Amino acid sequence: MNILTRWARHLWLDAADARRLLGTDGLQRLEQAVRGSEARHMGELRLCIEAGLHAPALWRGASSRERAVALFSQLRVWDTEHNNGVLIYLLLAERRIEILADRGLHACTGPAVWQGISDQLSAALQAGRYEDGLSEAIQAVSNLLRQHFPLTSAPNRNELPDAVVLI
Repeated sequence: MNILTRWARHLWLDAADARRLLGTDGLQRLEQAVRGSEARHMGELRLCIEAGLHAPALWRGASSRERAVALFSQLRVWDTEHNNGVLIYLLLAERRIEILADRGLHACTGPAVWQGISDQLSAALQAGRYEDGLSEAIQAVSNLLRQHFPLTSAPNRNELPDAVVLI
């Protein structure tokens, strides 16, 4: 994609586009899916949908991966007690998906696991099944967290907000 096309795609979209894509009810169902997931394991999950990058990021030539890493920090996904936070990031302007896991969970899985979840989500998005695809990705991450960080007798406090982040 050339530079002008990239800039146009990013600057044309905003958070309202992401909100319209899923609708209020869909966003609430996704938040419930995150909340329900976190009730079944000791991990934390954040879902972030960004319509397009802002001009300074575009000027720097930032990639979706760089932006996901920055949001992983800004949203404090890295700051969980068991180092097992996961960020599912979707950049609408480029139709890019990044799934980042903190070191506690990443050490238990390989990159192929995350690529597989990303590929399934990508197929759903290409078919226009945004909410279903995101729900399936949440479920896949939840299964990994239940496997590697099952509930224990320790309190399972909610360390991060469950709401979908729209940017």
